[in-house]
Amino acid sequence: MSLEWLINIISKYWPMFLRGAGITLYISIIGTIVGTFIGLMVGIVKTIPLPERGMKRILLKVINGLLSAYIEFFRGTPMIVQAMVIYYGSAQAFDINMNKTFAAIFIVSINTGAYMSEIVRGGILSVDKGQFEAASAIGMNHIKTMIHVVLPQVIRNILPATGNEFVINIKDTSVLNVISVSELFFQTKSVAGNNFRYFESFFVACVLYFIMTFTITRILRMVERKLDGPDNYIMMGNQMQVEKPEHMLKRTKNSPGGRV
Repeated sequence: MSLEWLINIISKYWPMFLRGAGITLYISIIGTIVGTFIGLMVGIVKTIPLPERGMKRILLKVINGLLSAYIEFFRGTPMIVQAMVIYYGSAQAFDINMNKTFAAIFIVSINTGAYMSEIVRGGILSVDKGQFEAASAIGMNHIKTMIHVVLPQVIRNILPATGNEFVINIKDTSVLNVISVSELFFQTKSVAGNNFRYFESFFVACVLYFIMTFTITRILRMVERKLDGPDNYIMMGNQMQVEKPEHMLKRTKNSPGGRV
């Protein structure tokens, strides 16, 4: 690797690298947020208890079957193939001409949603069944139980997995160059094609990918620690119970004629 060429590439093409990194982050952030929301909705629906009989049971089984097909399809096929089918296939089969950035966000979102739905479902099932029974005992239905009791715990529990999906999305946006999305990998190919210095060009891209993923990982770790709270909790009720007798004892000793 030539250091002179590396400096020359950075000084000459930094706007292209910066633009590509910005598009990569933009698609990854929106795709992860929308995909997590999809995963939450699918996870909630798939954990609704089946009624014993009736049309509700049949309808719910049909919906669960469709959601399972969605999950299996998008988890069982590569994102690069999904991008080709959704972007080019929709144009040929249905004459739908998508905006490339919208198509990229759509692809990342539904792909992330398929993975997040199983993560959310696992998080819901990990919550103690006694909490569901207690919520049901005070008159909460499944949706209220999820919103007020289960999801606050699930969101904290799945935060590391969500961060992992975010990091994966930052790297996997590189496959979207097949539909000509101007993300970092696409811009790096353009730079390398201009100067024919592939090693130096893609080395810069590697550094930028690492900076993005490392920064996101550190930020999410800080959020996790913030949600966990302090390591040592002070129970104010217990503290008052300990301090009050001591305070009264001192006052009794100092009062005229006080006895212990």
